[in-house]
Parts: sequence; C-alpha cells; structure tokens
Amino acid sequence: MDIHKIDAHAKSIDDLLSNKKYTIDYYQREYKWEKQQITELLEDLEAKFIDSYEEGHPRSKVEQYRHYFLGSIIVSTRDGRKYIIDGQQRLTSLTLLLIYLHNLQRDAPKKVDVSNLIFSEKFDTKSFNLDIDERAECLEAIYSGQTMSANGASESVHNLLARYDDITDIFPETLKGTVLPYFMDWLKGNVDFVEITTYSDDEAYNIFETMNNRGLSLSPTDMLKGYLLANILDSGDRNKATDLWKNRLLELATLGKEEDANFFKAWLRAKYADSIRERKKGATPKDFDIIGNPFHKWVNDENKRIGLKSSMDFSDFVLKQFGYFSEHYIRIRQASQELIPGLEYIFYNAHNNFTLQYPLMLAPLQAGDDLDTANRKIRLVAGYLDIFIVRRAVNFRTLDYSSIVYTMFNLMKEIRELDVASLAEVLKNKVATMDETFHGIARFHLNLWSQRYIRHILARMTQHIEEQSGIESSFVTYTSRTIKKPFEIEHIWSNKYEQHTDEFTTKEEFDEYRNRLGGLLLVPRGFNQSFGAKPYHEKLSHYYGQNLLAKTLDEQCYQMNPSFRTYQNKSGLPFRPHSTFTKNDLDMRQELYRQICEEIWNPARFERELV
Repeated sequence: MDIHKIDAHAKSIDDLLSNKKYTIDYYQREYKWEKQQITELLEDLEAKFIDSYEEGHPRSKVEQYRHYFLGSIIVSTRDGRKYIIDGQQRLTSLTLLLIYLHNLQRDAPKKVDVSNLIFSEKFDTKSFNLDIDERAECLEAIYSGQTMSANGASESVHNLLARYDDITDIFPETLKGTVLPYFMDWLKGNVDFVEITTYSDDEAYNIFETMNNRGLSLSPTDMLKGYLLANILDSGDRNKATDLWKNRLLELATLGKEEDANFFKAWLRAKYADSIRERKKGATPKDFDIIGNPFHKWVNDENKRIGLKSSMDFSDFVLKQFGYFSEHYIRIRQASQELIPGLEYIFYNAHNNFTLQYPLMLAPLQAGDDLDTANRKIRLVAGYLDIFIVRRAVNFRTLDYSSIVYTMFNLMKEIRELDVASLAEVLKNKVATMDETFHGIARFHLNLWSQRYIRHILARMTQHIEEQSGIESSFVTYTSRTIKKPFEIEHIWSNKYEQHTDEFTTKEEFDEYRNRLGGLLLVPRGFNQSFGAKPYHEKLSHYYGQNLLAKTLDEQCYQMNPSFRTYQNKSGLPFRPHSTFTKNDLDMRQELYRQICEEIWNPARFERELV
C-alpha cells in the first residue's frame, strides 16, 4: 500500500455509513456541536428536500430529487480501521439524526430501515458505526429510548444527550407523517459527502491544514464591521465605534461560540425583517431567512430601507443602535444561562430550548428606553412565551421551529417598538384567544415527546408551592442533570398492572393512566430504585421525606406544616392527602396539578408590569 496515496470519492450517506466503522484517536477533540448547529443542519435539510418534494408520486421518484452536498470528511485508514481526522462533528450529529428517525418510526407499520447506518452486527455482537468506546453506552441509551444521567460523564456525552433532545424538539413537522419515508429515502441516497481517504496520518493532516489554513476567510461579522465603519467619515466617531465594537464582541464571546453572529441575526430580525419565506417548493428567501445567513450582505443591500444614507446614519447605527441592543442582548443571554431574579422567565424558556425568544424580546425595545422600561418589556414578552410554551406542551401541540416560526415572526412585527401598556394589552389578548388552555392537562401524559416538558412542569410546580409555603426551593436543582443525585420522574403507581385489574380491563388502559401527569412526581435518583416497584401504601410514608409536592400525598403534611396550610387556605387549591391511590385519586391529583398550573402561568403577570 502506497502510504502517500490519496483517494477522494463522492458518497451518499448510505454509501458512507452502511455497515462501515469509523473511530477517532484519543487526542481528537470532544463532540462540541451546540443547538445552533443542529438547528441549521435541520433547516438546511428541510429546505433542500421541500424544494424537490411533490405530494402523491411513488417513492421511487425520490431518486430524481436534487442532491445536497454536506461537505467533506478526511479519513486515515490504518490497521484496517478508518480514523476520522476531520468531520466527526457532522458524522456524530448525523448519527443522532438517524437514531431519531429510527425511533420516530417505532410504531409505524412500515419502516424505512436505517439501522445499518447506525450500527452493524458481527458474531452476534452489535457495535455502532461511529465506534467510539466512551460514547457507546450513551448511544445505546438514546437508541433504546432509555434515560441516562450525564452526571460525571464526558463533555461529549453531555452534548450527545443535549443534541438528541434538540433534534427531538425541533425536527420539522413538515417532514413527519406521510412525508417521512420520502425524506428518509432522500437523506440516505441524495445527501452526499466527499470522503477523502489517506493511508497515513501525516498525509491526512497535511490535507486538513491545506483545506483550512490557506488564508482566514472573513466572517459575516467582520464583513459587517468593515462596511459600517468604512462609512463613518468622522475619525473621532469611527474610533469610538471601533472601540465599542471590539468590547461588545469580547463580551459576546464569553457567552458562547458564534454569539456575535447570533446577536446580529436576532437584532436585525427583531427590528427590520418585514418578510419571511413561504415553506413551499420554489419559494424564495425573504428578509428573515437572508438575515439568518449572510446578514452583512442584507444590511448592505437594504441600507436605504433601514436608514443608512449618510455618515451620521452609520455612526448612529453603531454607537446608538448597536450599542443599545447588544447590551440588552448580552443581559438576556446571561439570564438564559443563569437564573437571575426579575428575569426568570427567560431562563425557563431557555430550559425549554425556545431560541426564538431572543429576537422577540428585542422587538419592542427602543434605543431610548431606560433600564426599567426595557426590563418590563423583556419580562412581558418572556412571560407570554412562558405561557405559550407550556399551554401548547400540555395539549401535545408541537413547538418545533418550522411549526411556529411564522407565528413568532408575525408576533415580532406586531410588538415592534410598542410601549409597555400597549405591549401588555397585545400579549394579554394573545393569551385570552389561545386555542390551547390548561384544560388539556386532563389527558396530558408522559411519553418520549412530553418527557422534557413534564420534567419542567413538575419542577416549576414543586418550586412554586414550596416558595409559597416559605420553603427555600430551586428550579435549577430540580432540573439539573449534573448534581450527585439528579431528580427523576417518578410514577406513583408501580408498573404492575395486576395490582389494578379491579379498575382497568387492559394493560394498555392502565399504562396510559399510569403515565398521566397527576400520577407523577420528581424524586432524587435512588428513590425509584429503592421504592419504585413497591405498592403505594408501602411508599407513602417515604414520600413524606421528599419535596413538598410529594409530601402532600401524606396526612402528616397537613398536620406538621402551618405555613403550607396557610398557603393552601389562601390559594384555595384542592390539596388533600391520599391514604390510597386509586383511579379516582389520580383524577383528583390531575385536577390539582391543573389548578397549580393555572396559578403559576396566570395572565395576571401582565398587569403586574403596569403597576
């Protein structure tokens, strides 16, 4: 074998992954993709597929759809194994997507088989095609639909779990249902890579460096900076603008990778985007879409429309507009990463992976708003989104990006530059006219889709009633995956249908009822392993040793907690102990939870901002 030989071949995903094994060396970096990269990948795949898709034709026609090039990967082959030198981020993300598509079809009568792209078997032993030892347990848990704690795990495992959750949340509704088999056929056969194969690491790294180091291309942020500063003719203003730009970009960089680009997209969309691409074949990108990629070009092309005509305009755009909105964006993003008093709704929305909140919160702001006014507007918008998210979730309404982006875009335009009173009125009316209400909780239950929202809702409920009862509480603790004993969703009923045959005629009916919200709690890991299989009467006294929501099942809670009794009487909520937990008890608990949710997500929050 000539170690200096280089092979390069265009390969479909099917060709690239079908019963093939790839690994990485120990010195390779961790899997680091964030939600933004997953979102962009799914948006690109959706747009390219929809551009070719036509309803009603046989699936064989998919072969004639346009191809989509996903980039190149560089592989070093040695000792019969393929080592990824460049491209493991995309291959890892693609593996997560394929696992999601496999799981999405779990109950479908006819499936598009992608299992051979995920793993292969030899001598009755299964191993993943992305064959990396430290990730195998995590991938197996994701593939089999099991929960796994990231506590003590590597950065890669943390990110694998988080990105799979992201895919579950934002996979486009337009690609589900009858469209899904067509999309999966297209993904397998029409999405291509170029696989560059060498037979020594030295050659592989030479190619990698050649492809990446022949000059540093300017980012959209760099291009925008050059365009704006070049048009500020006064040297004093240009120096001020340069210093401001530099300092703000340093602050943005502390928030995360590519936060400068995220800010410009959010700001420009919030204040200037007036149109959005229709989701249909042949539709052309509009303001909202163009800003999402080459935003510097959009500013240049639309300079007159956004008021950039004179040197003074450019100076004001940087020193006043950029300065003001970047400051508030940084505050908002900090509040999304750390629970800050007064800006809690932002953190809650971020926990629900609602990235569209950032342009929406910037939309009503005006550069002349003082800090108090800006905070009121931010709280109003974030508070509305908090209600919107949870109401949709409990009614099993999707929150994926493609399904709600039009609604959020139109809202963004409607609330642009409103004063506090007008903004509160608009948002209050939006809530009043929502189709989804908390009455949906009557049948809200645990499944793979709702799991993340149920964890969120149970944490909010537990925190709320504890704080109202004068007990120190922490939403962050209840939702953290990294504490020593992370909280898990606990079924009050053990998974033993035979104990409930007096009330249920089939196991399917029992399973559906067992998974309802009223039959669930949050308890620390270890509790379920110790008591989860026991009948209710044996677990009841142990619930009294847990958080307040669990304690309320036990009679002792009503005898030993005067602060809780005060809250119970003041709120009028139908708390009651349950010495047994029958179907009727679960129904009562479900109604209690609904009323707690009504109290937490009360639209009266809008009125409070007007005081």
